[in-house]
Amino acid sequence: MTETATVPATAGSQPEEAGVRTYDVVIVGAGLTGMYQLMLVRKLGLSVRVIEAGSGVGGTWYWNAYPGARLDSESYSYQYSWDKELLDEWSWKEMFAGQPELEAYYNRVADKYDLRRDIDFDTRIESMTFDEEANTWTLRSTEGGAYCARVVIAATGILSDPNFPRIPGLENFKGEWHHTSLWPKDKDVSFEGKRVAVIGTGATGVQVIPKVAETAGHLTVFQRTANWAVPLRNRPLSDEDMAEIRAGYDDMFPHLRNTFSGFLHSWDPIKSTEVSPEERDARYLEAWNSPGFTKWIGLYNDLAYDADANKIYCAFLADKIRERVNDKELAEKLVPDDHLFGTKRVPCETNYYETYNKENVDLVLLKEDPILEFTENGIRTEAGELEVDMIILATGFDAFTGALNKIDIRGLGGQTLRESWQNGPHTYLGMQVAGFPNLFIEGGPHGKGGHGNGPRCSEPVVEWVTKVVDDIFTNDWKRVEADPVAQDTWTKSVTDTAAGTLQASAKSIFFGDNIPGKPRVYVAYIGSLPEFVQRLEDARDNDYEGFLVS
Repeated sequence: MTETATVPATAGSQPEEAGVRTYDVVIVGAGLTGMYQLMLVRKLGLSVRVIEAGSGVGGTWYWNAYPGARLDSESYSYQYSWDKELLDEWSWKEMFAGQPELEAYYNRVADKYDLRRDIDFDTRIESMTFDEEANTWTLRSTEGGAYCARVVIAATGILSDPNFPRIPGLENFKGEWHHTSLWPKDKDVSFEGKRVAVIGTGATGVQVIPKVAETAGHLTVFQRTANWAVPLRNRPLSDEDMAEIRAGYDDMFPHLRNTFSGFLHSWDPIKSTEVSPEERDARYLEAWNSPGFTKWIGLYNDLAYDADANKIYCAFLADKIRERVNDKELAEKLVPDDHLFGTKRVPCETNYYETYNKENVDLVLLKEDPILEFTENGIRTEAGELEVDMIILATGFDAFTGALNKIDIRGLGGQTLRESWQNGPHTYLGMQVAGFPNLFIEGGPHGKGGHGNGPRCSEPVVEWVTKVVDDIFTNDWKRVEADPVAQDTWTKSVTDTAAGTLQASAKSIFFGDNIPGKPRVYVAYIGSLPEFVQRLEDARDNDYEGFLVS
């Protein structure tokens, strides 16, 4: 089907208003999920448009261009699996690719498949309204554009809505400030000789802080809570490495789709209590000296659910922090005391702890000296004013729900998604929300992507949504929406399962704790990737069990 200028492509709909561009499917977001979804919808022969707020493709790897941004999954596991020609062509330069290499990869995909011709860049959707007579969605952008589609797929991403600290006065600051997830694309940011403040020591902070410290005249780090962070141990990949990696692709990708979270590493079926303390500690040391997630997902499985076993590993990691930080008092400030290992997202770092040995680096604990306001010249805390030339906000995201709640989405009877989710998100299979027909969510709450390798968790979901879209247009269905009863059952299952885990003992993005005023509700999905995909397939195979089809 083709785009029309004045007549909707969907059957039975009403004539559109002037200036509205009509498609069968509109996809919001041109990250790794939206790009693959565009390709598959094209193959169905449907008219499709992708709406992207940025000026380029890549999603997370377009926006997060701050120094030090890189993967903590092995590069070759974090790529599309469906293009053998591209797999043979692309050579990863590092075991854990940095942002420039990842953005280049997604641009190569866009070039190869001419994806940009179906993408509207620099366009941010501000509202989506469902027409109950036409059974179509009308989307409007902040730039004044309008789109109409029978099906909307929200590929807006889990980590795409920047969180700004609720501290007054940033507009008064006369120096330079940046949020890490909105890093400038059109200029180089120099720290050379400058007084820089970084607020935040989460996954982003531990990457950007060492880079800033390399050249800054002085760096002040503001820490709310210390996080467990483990060495990445990145290294270059040679041609010989890539040849060996390519030889294993045919086995690797099917294997990854059947692992718990799409990672190369899986929990050891052995418990730490089943081996001697000497063997356990030797295993911990071996993992410590190995790259990536081997220091986490590759270890004994009871670290994920046994608090006592986890505390022993925390003690091992705490000693490693103390070994790396010269000042004993400072080292203790960097050792977490409020959560167990793995109950928050665990950053992988390079020289993070050694950074605090530099004479030009200071650490401020916000619990002891909270920030009161930003001033013209810097930051005012309870202890006084700190004058700086640059402020970097490494303050994370309103994860899982933030990007969708930023859009004024109105479904049946004019109900808004914000109202529906005011006490926490409710979904069916993480894919749809009752009362919002023909709207599919990829990478939102209750989906697998929040606890897994992005592309590995995304691909089967995109493929499933494509089958549903094909069914809608092949059968000329008017609506597919979540059954409210099935939605309540699924949501309760997701939250109840998480409530009994160690993860529930910590404040984290998985419970919305990083956003003031956000209800504390579990927003991810803690089950396995194969289990999640099977639930999707079973629902479709059983006459769309849990969905209302008309």
